[in-house]
Amino acid sequence: MNRLLSADLVVVGLGPAGRALSNRASVAGMDVIAVDTHPDRQWTPTYSAWADELPEWLPTSVVGSITDMPAAFTTKRQPIDRTYCVLDTAALQKSLETEKVRVLAGTAVSVASTSVRLTDGRELRGRTVVDARGSMGLTGLAEQTAYGVVVDREQAEPLLEGAGAWFMDWRYDNGAATSAVPSFLYAVPLDGHKLLLEETCLVGRPPLHYRELQRRLNTRLANRGLTLSGTEPVERVRFPVQPPPRTRSDQGSVRFGARSSMMHPATGYSVAASLAAADSVVDALRQGKHVGTFSTWTVQRLRNLGLRTALGLDPELVPHFFASFFDLPVALQRSYLSGRSDATGTALAMTRMFPALPSAARLAIARTVLGR
Repeated sequence: MNRLLSADLVVVGLGPAGRALSNRASVAGMDVIAVDTHPDRQWTPTYSAWADELPEWLPTSVVGSITDMPAAFTTKRQPIDRTYCVLDTAALQKSLETEKVRVLAGTAVSVASTSVRLTDGRELRGRTVVDARGSMGLTGLAEQTAYGVVVDREQAEPLLEGAGAWFMDWRYDNGAATSAVPSFLYAVPLDGHKLLLEETCLVGRPPLHYRELQRRLNTRLANRGLTLSGTEPVERVRFPVQPPPRTRSDQGSVRFGARSSMMHPATGYSVAASLAAADSVVDALRQGKHVGTFSTWTVQRLRNLGLRTALGLDPELVPHFFASFFDLPVALQRSYLSGRSDATGTALAMTRMFPALPSAARLAIARTVLGR
């Protein structure tokens, strides 16, 4: 066995981000090695995106469902004038083919700027190394958890109340006290026949456990006239909403996907941002330029402030916080949710929310900004 392999680009991790980057780099003519512990594992999570985030090169076949105007229920019902998509996970994985990539099965023990060492002693060298391993399984980070069930769309359609999808439904019919760690209902069509109903803890340190989320979901659905049989397919979600700090073993590598600033700490979304950024990252790597910019760094700092705000708010203030957000013009919503390098739009969205919040929420945010 050759213990030393080299390429233009070495990608560590073949989840959606790593696979997208490997695919686009190989399409651009780069020699790519990609390594993953289980490179052929089938993806099972549900991935969603705003339609305007998806890159043009992505085939339309990866879209499982489209909702033209989803809604949020915060302190009131609020339509969101933006098209929302749930992706067909199997089709997405298939579309990001790696035929021109040298794919290896292996586990990285150290990831540096130009080299990767695997547990079996092999060493991979590249002009650039990209760490796309995500951050699942790491401890001490703020996390999002969810417990969901897949039901027949016809059976559960009344729960949507004509909305098409609930992006967030914060109503207090899930049996939780207003002083408890809050959770919301995420209800989206997966295709023409199935609907995902998911009780979600947006962020927590520690987050809510699956058992509590399951109890809340069952209570919420029963209160809305839907009793589960107990045989429905189940989805459990748990992942950090912030990238891990750098360690000695990964100094100098480029981070991509959920392990980087593409993870939105206020929503937990990273897949669409990774897909959208893949070509620009490949261009930067080919030209020897820095992947990050001052604007992306600034946006990440602002989003981290939003994360600290969410963690610091009293539970009963969280619906008011999101009511203020969804009252913003859609352009500012888009800047904050999707504008990875739009520092001006992100800052404007945050400042425009502030005056509309209850005084207790404004005080909590002021304390967060001041670091108290």
